[in-house]
Amino acid sequence: MIKKPWLIAGLLLFAQLCTAQQKPNIVFILADDLGVGDLGCYGQQKIKTPNIDKLAKQGMRFTSFYSGTAVCAPSRSSLMTGQHTGHTYVRGNKEIQPEGQEPLADSVQTVAQLLKQAGYTTGAFGKWGLGMVGTSGAPYRKGFDKFYGYNCQRQSHRYYPTHLWNNDEKVVLEGNGLINKTQYAPELIQQQALAFIDENKDKPFFLFIPTVLPHAELAGPADTYYNMYATTFEETAHEGMDYGPGANLAGYQSVDRPRATFAGMVSRMDAYVGQVMARLEQYGLLDNTIIIFTSDNGPHREGGADPVFFNSAAGLRGFKRDLYEGGIRTPFIVQWKGKVKAGTTNNFTGAFWDVLPTLTNIAGANAARYTDGVSFLPTLLGKGKQVQHPYLYWEFHEDAGRQAVRMGKWKGVRLRMKDNPDGPIELYDLSKDVKEQHNVASANPQVAKQIEEYMREAHVESPIFPLLTGK
Repeated sequence: MIKKPWLIAGLLLFAQLCTAQQKPNIVFILADDLGVGDLGCYGQQKIKTPNIDKLAKQGMRFTSFYSGTAVCAPSRSSLMTGQHTGHTYVRGNKEIQPEGQEPLADSVQTVAQLLKQAGYTTGAFGKWGLGMVGTSGAPYRKGFDKFYGYNCQRQSHRYYPTHLWNNDEKVVLEGNGLINKTQYAPELIQQQALAFIDENKDKPFFLFIPTVLPHAELAGPADTYYNMYATTFEETAHEGMDYGPGANLAGYQSVDRPRATFAGMVSRMDAYVGQVMARLEQYGLLDNTIIIFTSDNGPHREGGADPVFFNSAAGLRGFKRDLYEGGIRTPFIVQWKGKVKAGTTNNFTGAFWDVLPTLTNIAGANAARYTDGVSFLPTLLGKGKQVQHPYLYWEFHEDAGRQAVRMGKWKGVRLRMKDNPDGPIELYDLSKDVKEQHNVASANPQVAKQIEEYMREAHVESPIFPLLTGK
């Protein structure tokens, strides 16, 4: 268990922050399958993201921040619980019938619960995937006063779904039904997120926006965002499972111009960020709101997406489901006017499990009973001593199981855990080889051994998501 030397310092910083003003609002925007290279402020050349680029210009852009892991549900569990995937309750995309994923247990604390206890009104708008309605993991049982969107990840495979959820109320989307495309879910969800700001502008709030954009399928109205790119790229049509008789939730639709469609989806997501910023500015809230933007894992290749063409992983090795840098290194941007210095870049090596202790520090909330994270509030404010991780750890439960450790400049990766739990460690020196092209394990056996020890230390076997048992 990581000790908490940051806690007292964080509480002192919080006391200074809250003098003569109410607690700061918190807006956390989580993109779905957006690569670190998909944004202009991280080097994207083909897709326009002016609003997120502006967020980076007015805040701090992190260059060495990581998601919870390389796929949706466990990455989000890590974010919500402040625990890495060797400890967090949900470690895979395990489905529960008839709809939903393995729910967070009653005993699991989330950042939303801690913020709610500290006096925040809490809302989540987008994709959940951590427990179906009626279970212990439903968002309204994990600290959110209001949830609107997709509860189940499989439902979110479709942008024109049969229904969404408003807390425990099923919202049937008339005209969709996997036959026709009438109501575009991201737009419905965005309007609910903006309404949450309208309704709670006079009190501290935590607004969590886990948008489904730009996750496959590639789909959207033929409107301004698509038309920005409709004739821009050479295209090869993608054949999928179209809406109509026989369609199911697991499929992705066919798309004639997949590159244009993907680019339009990213620009739509960027526009939605701009709308949130404009609404905050309308109510004079920007000076007392911290805004964080990131993505749940690396870029996907499903549904006709082409991350190589867009350089979505920014030249890093791997994509979604890989524990190489391209699968887990994420964009991470923080704007907090008057607190975080504008236009700054920071190389603090952090991960999703650091978000919970940081936000509870900012809010003056109670500390979690347990966290693997450290608060990076000193880094944001440029004040106080920043505690550093001795190492970061990830595990992944698909494709025969994988583990990875980041230790200073070193990165260790182990593949096919279920076949060979004591298999070899691939070792990369990220200071010289950020693309992870040269395995230097044989030349650095002691480093590889230390990483192996950290892997053994970090992994606590889970009966729900066994990694090492071969089940």
